[in-house]
Amino acid sequence: MTLLLVCLTWALGGWPAERTLPTLLLAYAPPLLWVLATLPALAWALWRRRGRRVALAALLLAAWGAGLLHWKPQQPGTLRVATFNVLGGARTTPDELAARLRSLDADVLLLQESRFVQPDFRAAFLRALPGYAVAEASEVMTLTRLPLLGRRSEALPGNRRELLVTRLDWQGEPLTVVNAHLGTVQVSSVLNGDLARVRRTRDARAGQVELLRAVAAGAPGRVLLGGDLNTPPRGQVYRDLRAAFGPDAHDLAGRGPGWTFPSLHLRIDHLMGRGLTPTRAQALPWTLSDHRPLLVEYRAQQAD
Repeated sequence: MTLLLVCLTWALGGWPAERTLPTLLLAYAPPLLWVLATLPALAWALWRRRGRRVALAALLLAAWGAGLLHWKPQQPGTLRVATFNVLGGARTTPDELAARLRSLDADVLLLQESRFVQPDFRAAFLRALPGYAVAEASEVMTLTRLPLLGRRSEALPGNRRELLVTRLDWQGEPLTVVNAHLGTVQVSSVLNGDLARVRRTRDARAGQVELLRAVAAGAPGRVLLGGDLNTPPRGQVYRDLRAAFGPDAHDLAGRGPGWTFPSLHLRIDHLMGRGLTPTRAQALPWTLSDHRPLLVEYRAQQAD
């Protein structure tokens, strides 16, 4: 029964997902919950000495779904990209944030919530991080050591944020980089019965995803999407983003669950690339924000 329940909840959260409110809740719930839910059944089976294989299979399936068993080979790449929601600098100083980012030796840095809480934070931060060209939109910032060919912003439907689209030169070819901070589906509003807010925020995100798909379709060649996408690695939104921008770097080159929002044990910050092959992906155990930075190394995808 436990194995069937795990399979059913995982399937409903993964495929109908955002289409209905109950399956949306399953899709956005921390997957570690399903691991914990299998433990009483396993303990019961061990005590009764019956059904142990089925209970263990349920535990392993839940652990796989939570990413606890995820392991991919890794190797160095030639392009280093990091994305990090910096929480407006509320938990750090300009010098500390700049020093930690310098330590990554990244070619491209994608920051979200970069409308810093202190008025002099931005200037001090940029002074402490020399060697990067800067492009900005509403509360997102892209810093790059690669030649910056162009930039533009697009208003995100349903909130006051913007996408930041930059064109960079990498290995003599253009690379389009999209820095995004998508809205959050307010699933917590279910607790006070405000289902209208859940639907409203879900529908706003659907419009944001449509805009991202249009940006990807209009960008020739190599394209990279990164940022705080507020999207777990399952469901229709996640599939749409992967279809538009390419594979999730953690899926191909990460290890473990890769939680980027540790308080809820969720992976909601992503890097997805087309024409790029991720060779290493890791969520770093920093405490400078409520998010963790995601660092990915890429190499150029070989032509068939």
